Amino acid sequence: MIIAGLFLVGGAVTAGVWYYFTPKYTRVGYQPIQPVTFSHATHAGQLGIDCRYCHTGVEKSWFSNIPASSTCMNCHNQVLKDDPRLELVRESAQSGKPIPWVQIHKLPDFVYFNHSVHVNRGVSCVECHGRIDQMDEVYHAQPLSMSFCLECHRHPELKLRPEDKITDLAWRPASAAQQLEFGRRAMVEWKVESLQTCSACHR
Repeated sequence: MIIAGLFLVGGAVTAGVWYYFTPKYTRVGYQPIQPVTFSHATHAGQLGIDCRYCHTGVEKSWFSNIPASSTCMNCHNQVLKDDPRLELVRESAQSGKPIPWVQIHKLPDFVYFNHSVHVNRGVSCVECHGRIDQMDEVYHAQPLSMSFCLECHRHPELKLRPEDKITDLAWRPASAAQQLEFGRRAMVEWKVESLQTCSACHR
């Protein structure tokens, strides 16, 4: 009976790990097929378009909005204006019907996260989303798990950067000492707290 019990418990543990430690739950590497091919490597990387040109709500809202098709057409009414790959974008801009983009980054409903609070306090997009400016197709780069968030919340001074470098995803401090010095000063000036209580993220 002991052997049978160990077999059942071991099987259940193995099945649980096998099921819950997949990208379906950690989401790392998740890269859905989008209705329109859009290269962040071209737009954000090669052309240097600031993240906030498209994601206008990221400094003002809890969520980072997906841009309307009219934003795309600000450039594409001249650039590649007849490209067949952009047919859905042109149709969307004319009809007002949004493009059915597939959401990539999603936190559980029981987690509270405010983009504006982080972005306006020196936390760069790259910390959670990775090098978006190098991605032809965006994929889920970080686990966004509780331990991932707590790692930053315990030592925010290691993640903070100057305000003008928030969307410069390639920026790195000259040294660890410089990062620590700036981070500690920024925590005081920007009133950044090392929040680790349950209510900080679960409300």
